Amino acid sequence: MTALDTAGTTGTATASPSPSLSSPSPSPPSSWPDLLATATDACLSALLDAAGQDWSRPAHGLDWSCRKVLDHLALGLTGYTGLLVARPTGRYITLFASLDPEAPIPACLEGIRIAASLLAATVRDTPGDVRAWHPWGHADAAGFAAMGITELTLHTYDITRALGTDWTPPDDLSAAVLARLFPEAPQGHTPADTLLWCSGRAALPGLPRRTEWQWDGTVRA
Repeated sequence: MTALDTAGTTGTATASPSPSLSSPSPSPPSSWPDLLATATDACLSALLDAAGQDWSRPAHGLDWSCRKVLDHLALGLTGYTGLLVARPTGRYITLFASLDPEAPIPACLEGIRIAASLLAATVRDTPGDVRAWHPWGHADAAGFAAMGITELTLHTYDITRALGTDWTPPDDLSAAVLARLFPEAPQGHTPADTLLWCSGRAALPGLPRRTEWQWDGTVRA
């Protein structure tokens, strides 16, 4: 699995050893749709501010253009929705979503909002005992919401960095996904900096930038 694969994930398939202790307890399941909505608003606002820039540029740290990363984001959010609906036990779903390649960036951002809203509604309506396959751990609805937030925030960071906008993932959203998906994240740093380190996007004091990483979607007590 590569850094941008067709399963809608954002990393490599093997995690490097984590040097630290566990994160705080994740947010209650009922709050995840609201967190996803908050992430959607924050990320789309930042991306809209950069809509007039050259989206053919490579996204920060990636081989794909900013526009292609946006299409990947639509695929990922829709894919997570589909996994929660279909609930396969060992495979990805057969529905693939994409943005109109001829549409202007603001219209593409509308597509991202649609995909994120579908995921939030599905998370809200999915019973807590439901589990669905993901290559990085069978997850519940909260896990897929956290994956969606991770996709939104990290790829917004990738795009805005490439387009010259100073944007980082909000700390409250970063803390929530760290607790749910990165249980061995290092302590003593801001949540945003920690998420960027966990996802191989930045170094931390005493911790070099990771070259391999993945999250853990497994449901934990």
